[in-house]
Amino acid sequence: MRFAKIVFWIAAVWGVLVLTPLYFMFNTISRMDPPAITHPGFYYGFVGLGLAWQFAFGVIATDPVRYRPLMLPSVAEKFAYGISVVVLVQQNRMSGRDLGFAGADLLLGLLFAIAFLTTRP
Repeated sequence: MRFAKIVFWIAAVWGVLVLTPLYFMFNTISRMDPPAITHPGFYYGFVGLGLAWQFAFGVIATDPVRYRPLMLPSVAEKFAYGISVVVLVQQNRMSGRDLGFAGADLLLGLLFAIAFLTTRP
């Protein structure tokens, strides 16, 4: 249970630190990583949804045994982004610079799975 608490707290803090600045980087991202973002609703929706999950990770960290069922969708959340980025980079549809964030999500997804398996219901 201690492992799960640590992993989910780290994920929550990391996610808030990484995602929150995206609210203020819309134009910068459009300029530095063309083409420009053309669907701001999808962009801000992604950021908001991501932040909501960080708060869910914080809730899981408070009582991993009680919230163990939420660990499975947490694994899916991390793998969905990480695998998508890897595939898009392989298809030359995204920059390889994004692989660092994808790798972090894939690692956290793996740690979430381990936390799920090691936390007894």
